[in-house]
Amino acid sequence: MTTTSNALENYLKSSPVSVKIENLNKSFEDNHVLKGIDLEIRTGETLVILGKSGSGKTVLLRHIVGLERPDSGRIIMNGEPIDPDNVHSKHRIAIVFQSSALFNSLNVEDNVALYLREHRIMSDKIEIGRIVSNALNVVGLEGVEKKFPSELSGGMKRRVATARAIVMNPDIILFDEPTSGLDPVMTKTIGDLIINLKEKVRVTQIVVTHDIELAFYIADRIAVLSSGKIIQVGKPKDIYNSMDPTVKNFISPKFQINVEE
Repeated sequence: MTTTSNALENYLKSSPVSVKIENLNKSFEDNHVLKGIDLEIRTGETLVILGKSGSGKTVLLRHIVGLERPDSGRIIMNGEPIDPDNVHSKHRIAIVFQSSALFNSLNVEDNVALYLREHRIMSDKIEIGRIVSNALNVVGLEGVEKKFPSELSGGMKRRVATARAIVMNPDIILFDEPTSGLDPVMTKTIGDLIINLKEKVRVTQIVVTHDIELAFYIADRIAVLSSGKIIQVGKPKDIYNSMDPTVKNFISPKFQINVEE
């Protein structure tokens, strides 16, 4: 197998990270979107940031991945403050976008293998094919390597995007509204996928969503975001039984669920 030795060595070093967000503020002109966010994500957990549209979820996600620079406050990964301009040099962060962001001109195999080729992790076609096939197997998509995005359903595109994230061997995966626009059956499939990733891949997961049922289905802990502020963080049962009026108004009228102790 032909490899770039340093790239391969770094690729194999990944491990789940912890994330700590301290007093994060962000405004766009007169719109104060994030208002002193404090939040901790534990190593290897699945944390769901739950909130209505316009609450600041995606803006917060963009700060974690290094696509936005805060006005004030900081983000710490594994005990070290991150530089938004340099975060990817120290931590491998994968993001599964709501749109899936697949390249329509590339087939599934080439979309999933893109990171390995662009970063010259390896050049052996057989080995790359094996890694791609393993990732597609993890997300429940076997035998679609030669299909193009135009031939896939919305749910399949999300799973291909997740396989692409897995191939990065990331320290952390961020999901941006992973069930938006999907039917109930595919929503359950995506929820199962996120749960199964925790069993098959050593990674920290952050999921931002307005989907209450998904949040309670997949989360180790839930952080409720409202009007740019984290108003409560806890296990699903704690959020479900919250006495905070904003949380109760958002959660309780919507559905009933048996939350495990």
